[in-house]
Amino acid sequence: MNKEKLKIMSNAIRALSIDAIEKANSGHPGLPLGMADVATVLFSKFLKFDPSKPDWLDRDRFVLSAGHGSMLLYALSYLVGYKDCSLNQLKNFRQLGSKTAGHPEFGLLKSIETTTGPLGQGLANAVGMAISEKVLNQKYGNIFNHKTWVIAGDGCLMEGISQEAISMAGHLKLKNLIVFFDDNKISIDGPTNLTCSDNQKERFEASNWHTIEINGHSFKEIEKGINEALKSSKPSLIICRTIIGFGSPNKSGKETVHGAPLGAEELKLTKKRLDWPYESFFIPNIIIKNWRKIGINGKKKRLNWEKKYNSSKHFLEIKKQFKQRKVTRDNNSISFLSNILKNKKDEATRKSSLNSLEFFSSKIENFMGGSADLTGSNLTKTKNSRTNKNINYIHYGVREHLMAAAMNGIAVHGGFIPYGGTFLVFSDYCKNAIRLSAMMKQQVIYVFTHDSIGLGEDGPTHQPIEHLVALRSIPGLTVLRPSDAIETFEAWEIALNNFSGPSAIILTRQNLPLIRNNFKNNESIKGGYLIKSNTNSKFTILSTGSEVSLGLEVLNHIKQKFNIESNLVSMPSLELFDNQNKSYQKKILGNKPKIVIEAASGHSWYKYLEQKDLIVCIDKFGESGKAKDLYNYFGFNCKNIVELIKKNNFL
Repeated sequence: MNKEKLKIMSNAIRALSIDAIEKANSGHPGLPLGMADVATVLFSKFLKFDPSKPDWLDRDRFVLSAGHGSMLLYALSYLVGYKDCSLNQLKNFRQLGSKTAGHPEFGLLKSIETTTGPLGQGLANAVGMAISEKVLNQKYGNIFNHKTWVIAGDGCLMEGISQEAISMAGHLKLKNLIVFFDDNKISIDGPTNLTCSDNQKERFEASNWHTIEINGHSFKEIEKGINEALKSSKPSLIICRTIIGFGSPNKSGKETVHGAPLGAEELKLTKKRLDWPYESFFIPNIIIKNWRKIGINGKKKRLNWEKKYNSSKHFLEIKKQFKQRKVTRDNNSISFLSNILKNKKDEATRKSSLNSLEFFSSKIENFMGGSADLTGSNLTKTKNSRTNKNINYIHYGVREHLMAAAMNGIAVHGGFIPYGGTFLVFSDYCKNAIRLSAMMKQQVIYVFTHDSIGLGEDGPTHQPIEHLVALRSIPGLTVLRPSDAIETFEAWEIALNNFSGPSAIILTRQNLPLIRNNFKNNESIKGGYLIKSNTNSKFTILSTGSEVSLGLEVLNHIKQKFNIESNLVSMPSLELFDNQNKSYQKKILGNKPKIVIEAASGHSWYKYLEQKDLIVCIDKFGESGKAKDLYNYFGFNCKNIVELIKKNNFL
């Protein structure tokens, strides 16, 4: 791979990129033109992958964190021979139904390791991937010894999540994480000095990274820089001084080349400067062969690895580690649930969650738990959690956003079921990453405790109001707010069997009474079900979490005082309830007046209600005080709700 051969190969990336962007009349040519040389050296000389077996467990992971430069990845995918990325896919770049979307989307192409686009997310995902590799390497030795390579731009490093990511990676000494910084000094608004004076070299070094500076258009320097990074005992940042839109006579080095096609005339001039005399989307056979050889060499490496893997003493253990296994009820489960009924006691659902986790962690070996510096509050660390040898628990520090994004990286890497805890109010910090968990359909479990005004004295900054609505609005996220220890166990069962998307388990700080007196079936899996059912009911109470016990108190009070029957529905998951058939939904909701009780914003519920129905919720911020006082202050008590029922003529 001499200089001339590398130059022609990198120009093939450039040509395909600008052709696809021009045909789509949409896209970002600046990064593919600027980083083509770095990508060519990386793929041809260092990246360990096999296009014929994209899911090779020990492949290197390549993450284009600067996802707007997606044509770089798509061009590479076609050139090295991924079967699902044909020339036609490049020609349909950014078109409805194509696999070559505007930003890389996990699941569309086998070469896409994670969904990127929201800047900084890919970098944080890569931290999760590198953690996975390190843990597997410590557990199984050199059967797992792969790198995680990232291309990040100035936008990625401006986003706040980048600091959380580099801080965590440096602290954990993730030496197999190598980041290329496309240092072209241009962002959308113009020169980066409009907004940034950061010294990225010193910034990364302060977070315990090894840093290298290179000319991103010198093949010799690129190769030398990568070799240096590979010797480091720290994560490495390779600062690549590049020219955005390299090769474009009139647009290179300018913000105008960042996010718009070159235009027909400028495209011709660019190809002329690059000495590329070929028509659109045409790559000469000799250049294709050079690229395809890289894929063939990768196959040889993979076959050699498989010999080692198949003869390893860890072979069966590793297969088990990476296999999805359904959680089913057995005698141990029945014994665990029986003890809950036998010991009937008031208990915070965060504590019930810990008990359930203790149980499941003795059966599930590939948990990867954690908390964002709230371990003692979230109760996410079990007797089976390890932070040293064979680590399965991560102290993420006060880095909620990084935790969520790193869990995405752990999930797409494979081999682990990630779960992580923080307060529900801080799900705001995690929101972008949660959204991507759902978009990628990954089994990530979010444990959100301190779920309402019931957390008490910490006050309105820590009391979630609109957060349940926000989470429930994310397509593909299953939100579970259990009412007692039995429902909490059921919520964990549901999350552990949800292989096609993330789950959020919403838990209380305050103690709750045990409401369920049976556990034969997982009732929560229906989303909503009748706790109390009366044939002569005059109305139905719908509630979740801590308010189900309040609903039961109201039901019993009205029965005793007015001799009027009513129904009580526990609705731990609106998403699961919405997935039930219409007849079941109608059976549960009934045709009588409905009363919703939930200590949060009421916006989730209107789809079930008619004008005559009543909703008891909180549509303003909380207050600081004891939980009991706050519930009374906001009207969440039996006396007030009964008065509201009377006022609405339900009695």
